[in-house]
Amino acid sequence: MSEPNLRAVGAEASGDASPLRAAARAADASKVYGEGETAVRALDDVTVEFAAARFSAVMGPSGSGKSTLMHCLAGLDQLSSGHAYVGDADLTAMSEKQLTLLRRDRIGFVFQAFNLVPTLNSRENVTLPLDIAGRKPDEEWLRTIVDTLGIEHRMDHRPSELSGGEQQRIAAARALVGRPEIIFADEPTGNLDSKSGRELLGFMRSAVSDLQQTIVMVTHDPNAAAYADRVVFLADGHVVDSMDDPTAERIIDSMKSLGD
Repeated sequence: MSEPNLRAVGAEASGDASPLRAAARAADASKVYGEGETAVRALDDVTVEFAAARFSAVMGPSGSGKSTLMHCLAGLDQLSSGHAYVGDADLTAMSEKQLTLLRRDRIGFVFQAFNLVPTLNSRENVTLPLDIAGRKPDEEWLRTIVDTLGIEHRMDHRPSELSGGEQQRIAAARALVGRPEIIFADEPTGNLDSKSGRELLGFMRSAVSDLQQTIVMVTHDPNAAAYADRVVFLADGHVVDSMDDPTAERIIDSMKSLGD
């Protein structure tokens, strides 16, 4: 599949997003599971920003806190102390209803588990967040996503009739169709073969470069992280390093120093 070019379709949607504006950030963020001697400090006073219109990757050894950080920034989990923001919205000050609306209207998600509704066909799964919000999809943008991901011939099929790679592409289309402020991706290529993974990452890269989408991806794969503009490294609940313009080789060297 050739590298997608989405600039023409996305020109009007790109707005005035600035690479210097923080799309999401954590301030003095800590997350503790359990109490007393059995307590586990997954995040320990973390302060970090993820810029708008950038593709950021978060890496670290198992147990480093990378998934916990993403879940707290996405409003899927609550911090024990500190603050998490999407744009200027302080998630720690929000009610459950407000968090639900924020996740629905302003955040896109791509998980390793596809989380498709088995009774809906592919198109219905892609447009489900918009349907829930009472919004109609931009048909031109939807066609661009579908054609680029190579799923146009599978849109009438249910998840049980799709391969794993096709299901993940449907999940990626669902995350992008509403043009959210930020997309959080948790190991999005984990269940894909190498070819499907490269195609998905290439589309995500173009969504950032051409449309000024914002993506924060948790991954253990240096080759996947090399698609990002910046990699943030965590270890033992702390941000320990970051890297701009990463390559797989440089990422591997940094991960070795973290003991992974």
